[in-house]
Amino acid sequence: MDLVTLLSFSGVALLMALSPGPNMIYLVSRSICQGPRAGLISLLGVSTGFLFYMICTALGAATIFLKNPLLFDLLKTIGACYLFYLAWHALKPGGRSPFEVKTLAHDSPAKLFQMGFLTNLFNPKIAMMYLSLLPQFIHEGSSSVLHQFLILGCVQIIIGTLVNGTIAMSAGLVSSFLTSKALWLLLQRWIFGCILIALGVHLLISHTSMTPSF
Repeated sequence: MDLVTLLSFSGVALLMALSPGPNMIYLVSRSICQGPRAGLISLLGVSTGFLFYMICTALGAATIFLKNPLLFDLLKTIGACYLFYLAWHALKPGGRSPFEVKTLAHDSPAKLFQMGFLTNLFNPKIAMMYLSLLPQFIHEGSSSVLHQFLILGCVQIIIGTLVNGTIAMSAGLVSSFLTSKALWLLLQRWIFGCILIALGVHLLISHTSMTPSF
């Protein structure tokens, strides 16, 4: 796999990790309500969810969609609509910031891990990432498709874990700063919203003709 592809995918993975969504909101809320340790345990569950998606995709979930163009187009449309939905909630008047805390009860380590895993498992943004965005960076014939999926999947897991971990550990400071500064709060909402819109448009107009062969 060439360096340009890796860097391009890394950029997309970073933007997706930084964009607001269920994982970010849950980890920020959990870290503030129950402390950094609870945030890290929840992050472990989230990262396990990433691994689950990577394994399922690498073992053939993507093949089903890519061999059925209508299903693949439907998935891309759903993914783009979800990104637009997140963008609207960030940009609308009085919209919610991902750094606004939700009140959560204290849970055991096992429950924290489970909730982190399930939050990621039912996160449409991650499903769209693995089943729609990631396959567009696979080059047929350059190497094993399975090998490429595993490489890109590991890159996404590393980036997603580092970004979410950093946000979770600095959740209190970041949340206090952003929620106390109206201008910064508005600015980060617009930045995230515009990024989500750009990703959604790119997803709608993107095209792949790959028919994977594992």
